[in-house]
Amino acid sequence: MLDDRAKLLLKTLVERYIADGQPVGSRTLSRAPGLDLSPATIRNVMSDLEVLGLIASPHTSAGRIPTARGYRLFVDTMLTAQREQFTSAPSLAADQPQKVIANAAHLLSNMSQFVGVVMAPRRASVFRQIEFLRLADRRLLVIIVAPDGDVQNRVIFPEVDYSQSQLVEASNYINAHFAGLTIEQVRDRLQSEVEQLRGEIAALMQAAVQVSSEVMTEAQDEVVIAGERNLLAVTDFSSDMSHLRRAFELFEHKTQLMRLLDVSSQAEGVRIFIGGESQVVPFDDLSIVSANYEVDGQVVGTLGVIGPTRMPYERMIQIVDITSKLVTNALSHRK
Repeated sequence: MLDDRAKLLLKTLVERYIADGQPVGSRTLSRAPGLDLSPATIRNVMSDLEVLGLIASPHTSAGRIPTARGYRLFVDTMLTAQREQFTSAPSLAADQPQKVIANAAHLLSNMSQFVGVVMAPRRASVFRQIEFLRLADRRLLVIIVAPDGDVQNRVIFPEVDYSQSQLVEASNYINAHFAGLTIEQVRDRLQSEVEQLRGEIAALMQAAVQVSSEVMTEAQDEVVIAGERNLLAVTDFSSDMSHLRRAFELFEHKTQLMRLLDVSSQAEGVRIFIGGESQVVPFDDLSIVSANYEVDGQVVGTLGVIGPTRMPYERMIQIVDITSKLVTNALSHRK
């Protein structure tokens, strides 16, 4: 365990490095407000912190920089967020869920000046309402309304040319008897009830189940990313093209990013993942600050900010926390 003196010195060093981006030496720390220690004492404490793996010395400087372990101790025990900085945060209009998600990614990026990422809502395989619209001979538009109000359309080509009155009757029956059930429940009921259903209703019901399953599958695991170009202005990346290239590869291959966001969805509150401390974040020079968002009290997705390990964590925590609340509010109170 660190004593209070070592904790204060580590906190001061991390804050100075985040602010300046330069390795921090004992002389710089000796001039820091509130750190009333001699340069010799500071050097001794820094040596102890280095032995503990909390700070390290780059080859090109006598100063020290935080390690992933040092950042972890800093964010877990030394942060004091000042929420009043964002009392006038913008709102997200309660529009189509896709627009809310896209706007949230851009909001995260604009406020952080890093990369904003939002995992699209995980949809339960449930429909609230299904309608059929006759387009032409043997061409139907299936309109699927999800519980969150999102609307998806699909064109199908049935073997039978249904009249519009048959389609209205079928949709009324389906909505009255099956709305609110999961697709799996509907499929099970169809297997046992198909003999009792009129032919056109059974056929349209089976088509609706198939289309609903496709819509739900397509909607899963979508990640919206905004602000990748912001990393070009980050010295930590722009000075090393290999670092920048690896970061962009992460954004292009979303599977790894999805796994990372999925891990963060398993915990409450704001989570911070620091590159190099585990296999969760694959790159030493990246950190992710993330939080879940909800719809009507149920966690349905995750959002966050991706940036360098040398990021202002206090500010990122506030940005992510507020954006998650904005998304929750926009998706939970849509008309």
